[in-house]
Amino acid sequence: MMERLISVCLWLTLVLYLILRVACNAEGDVLNALKTNMADPNNVLQSWDPTLVNPCTWYHVTCNDRNSVTRVDLQNANLSGQLVPQLGQLPNLQYLELYGNNISGIIPEELGNLTNLLSLDLYLNNLTGGIPTTLGKLTKLQFLYEQFKIFMWLTCLVSLCFCFLVMFVLMYLEGFYALTLLAGLDRRLNNNSLTGTIPLSLTTVMTLQVLDLSNNQLVGDIPVNGSFTLFHSISFSNNKLNNPPPASPTSS
Repeated sequence: MMERLISVCLWLTLVLYLILRVACNAEGDVLNALKTNMADPNNVLQSWDPTLVNPCTWYHVTCNDRNSVTRVDLQNANLSGQLVPQLGQLPNLQYLELYGNNISGIIPEELGNLTNLLSLDLYLNNLTGGIPTTLGKLTKLQFLYEQFKIFMWLTCLVSLCFCFLVMFVLMYLEGFYALTLLAGLDRRLNNNSLTGTIPLSLTTVMTLQVLDLSNNQLVGDIPVNGSFTLFHSISFSNNKLNNPPPASPTSS
């Protein structure tokens, strides 16, 4: 009986090992797909060797204790190219930091599959197109920094703790604009050209605490109900909107 129990335990251990090995290979394939789609003049992705079983040994990649990718840090890396839809296949990814590069093209809708994502930093790139509605599935998302040029309609985002959609935030700093958020956290959210109307669906996102749509090309009316009663006029300034924005946020 004991021998049989030991055999079963060994068999289960082997199966678990093979599952984890396959998972690591799959996540390595995802990151390698991103690498092959990027021009990397500074060789920051040099350690991303697809022949290695575990991508957790690669620079700029962080994993959990199960060797599953939780963080990708490639900010200010002088990368150019396009994002790949395979990025949506990193089930435990919490931080995707790609700001300050020359990434172009659209945001893949598959990023909406990253249900454990806490932070999505895409600002200071050359991304175009609309904001995928699938990002509304990211119910754990706390920081959404999408500094890119948008030339399509602004689409809805649902269940976000913090949503930042701006071209320039009105604080001058040597030609750039900066936004200071929460305990001195500083984020530059410049260089957007959002068009279209402000979706009414955003007014129902009662967890929305920070919204800045200033210095864009938005048209139509400014919603005055729901979560939008919290926002100051600076959130809507320098657009092509019809009605004047609220003079000040509603006090609690």
